[in-house]
Amino acid sequence: MQRIKVLIMGAAGRDFHNFNVYFRTNPFYEVIAFTAAQIPNIEGRIYPPELSGKLYPKGIPIYEEKRLEELILKNNIEEAIFSYSDISHLDLMHKASTVIAKGADFKLMGPEHTMLKSTRPIVSICAARTGAGKSQTTRKVCKILRRQGLKVIVVRHPMPYGNLKEQICQRFESFEDLIKNNCTIEEQEEYAPHLENGIIVYAGIDYEKILKSAEKEAQIIIWDGGNNDFPFFKSDLSIVLVDPLRPNHEIFYHPGEVNLKMADIIIINKVESALKENIHIVKENIKINNPEAKIIEATSPISTEDPNLIQGKIVLAIEDGPTITHGEMSYGAAVLASKNFRAKEVIDPRPYAQGSIKEIYAKYPHLGEVLPAMGYSKKQIKELEETIEAAPCDLVVIGTPVDLRKIMKISKEAVKIRYELEELGHQNLEYYLKEFIEKCQIKALEQKK
Repeated sequence: MQRIKVLIMGAAGRDFHNFNVYFRTNPFYEVIAFTAAQIPNIEGRIYPPELSGKLYPKGIPIYEEKRLEELILKNNIEEAIFSYSDISHLDLMHKASTVIAKGADFKLMGPEHTMLKSTRPIVSICAARTGAGKSQTTRKVCKILRRQGLKVIVVRHPMPYGNLKEQICQRFESFEDLIKNNCTIEEQEEYAPHLENGIIVYAGIDYEKILKSAEKEAQIIIWDGGNNDFPFFKSDLSIVLVDPLRPNHEIFYHPGEVNLKMADIIIINKVESALKENIHIVKENIKINNPEAKIIEATSPISTEDPNLIQGKIVLAIEDGPTITHGEMSYGAAVLASKNFRAKEVIDPRPYAQGSIKEIYAKYPHLGEVLPAMGYSKKQIKELEETIEAAPCDLVVIGTPVDLRKIMKISKEAVKIRYELEELGHQNLEYYLKEFIEKCQIKALEQKK
């Protein structure tokens, strides 16, 4: 039998999951290669035999996506499977056109063939775009469920940017676990806030193994989504964030629009910062695309341990990396806090950028007076440190989810910005989660009988 030759286009996450659940043991397909985009330095690796299975005893090579056309022609690729997130519909179709022009089919995989079913209730928290407010929403959901006396485990969307053999199934219970696993800044941004709240986090590559491990500990599992990807697990309650600071993005990006259409609850976040007409646009898009969804309006108020530190200072604003790079936001919490707490000036870090940080500004020209917290390797973390040291400022304002002072050396005075979700109205997350808990308890009692 002639196996269909496949190439999987990814970014070290959805691509590996699609392979694991659909292609790994499928005798009708031969996966020739993965390509890698979005994240720096994740190409040039091998998807190892420990993960690739019996059909691929030597593993599978991972190449830069810029070699896509060459790989299609050289290997007679018949199908290219697009498997990463947070891309505009326009750019997605440009990639489709490139693939089709070289003679291969361009395919997307949906929930039916990629979602795993759990024995535990699953609450998923996803978004229409990265930077919409998933992190604070996940924290809020966990707090509500724990107040009900439930054992909550968070499973995070993958970020396997290091040694793939060591990242098959990871469990994080303490900050020491972050160090032991050589976590990148992006990983620590997502895991550390949960650990601070006493929540165990699972992540990695093989989500069947991860799910089975999490099920042994949890009463309820929270899917903590990444970018605007849809969940790897079949959700019993789907919560999706939309951002009125970027109106229409909820219908212009893949797979964010999928999340919008599948959601049970849609949270319109940042309403305190958005124009009324933009909130109206978002509401109309929800009404057209998912009229049955319950809508919650919310704010993400900003706070810091000492607002007086910022007043009158020349500050360097450091923001969450993915939010302001491929998330296309030009600013984040650090800039908002600097303005709210009356900084004298937010300096432009671009003239002081070192090494790969300089390359980030070239790749994302929309970035202005913000420093993205890029740290995908020890070398890049060092370059971020050097950029901070070179910038002539009185104060460093840290707007990332994790306190960078715990990860790197910042000799300058610094202040950490915090933001939590606050819903408006009484039909809020607590209201809907209590309904969900009651529903799950009824099912559990029926199963006992």
